[in-house]
Amino acid sequence: MKDTGPLVPPHFLVCRPQYFAVTYSINPWMDPNAWAGNGEALHARAVRQWDGLHRTLRACGASLETVEPQPGLPDLVFTANAAVVLDRKAVLARFLHPERQREQPVFAAAFRALQARGLIDHVVELPPGVTLEGAGDCLWDRARKLFWIGSGFRSDAAARHAIEREFGAPCLPLTLADPHFYHLDTAFCPLPSGDVLYYPKAFTPAALASIHDRVAPAQRIALGRADAVRFAANAVSVGQAIVMSSCSEALRRKLEDRGYSVAKTPLHAFLRSGGSACCLTLRLDHLSRPAQVAPLASTTAA
Repeated sequence: MKDTGPLVPPHFLVCRPQYFAVTYSINPWMDPNAWAGNGEALHARAVRQWDGLHRTLRACGASLETVEPQPGLPDLVFTANAAVVLDRKAVLARFLHPERQREQPVFAAAFRALQARGLIDHVVELPPGVTLEGAGDCLWDRARKLFWIGSGFRSDAAARHAIEREFGAPCLPLTLADPHFYHLDTAFCPLPSGDVLYYPKAFTPAALASIHDRVAPAQRIALGRADAVRFAANAVSVGQAIVMSSCSEALRRKLEDRGYSVAKTPLHAFLRSGGSACCLTLRLDHLSRPAQVAPLASTTAA
């Protein structure tokens, strides 16, 4: 596999899990009663595991921006859902469930602060009435220069038109079929080399046909159920490193045979809310074209 290192330093938005808990249920993974029975220990585990993810991303060369956690917003930690970001423009998310709609002003303020610091150029809102839960359902494919956009459970299929209009890049719709994989990023991960990690049974037949039409057989890395429920597709790609909570040895070998390194950092506490490594991060530095590097000034005397 050719070198696929990032063209600019990897840059992510994260949120500490200070108030993370499972206090309501909006997907099949969430069981508030199970959390309440051992909440203090589970929260402590979540903090340790998030710290492990933080260290792993840093070790891979990433820089991190932090959204301040807020009481009463336990899922604010899942910053992937905050927005869709490309070319220093952020299209803010609009959530389906009231429990997460309360996060919208917090994320909006965070992006306005990033804009004030010169890290984001434009912050825009979706058209009225359109729901799109950020990069949870809208994933940039650097190799193909397009977005894959999921719908069926949490985001509107019509959101593709707003994303195409804002970014000038095509959006390929994928309808999800299994409520356990309610966001696209729980079952689909486009890697910068052009490979795609995905769980076929998460998609409708038409969506699966679209994936197979765009992704050559040699670039498809299909997951079995055991790896899918570990959220192995909910991974973060940093150059040739793939950061994930866990995977089978067979999948690890398959990825390493393709030239990737697998960085495992356990995130089982967050699986209780239906999230993992990708859900806990939002990439801020995706570009639709290679970054222009200014030539070095000549040191030759005139």
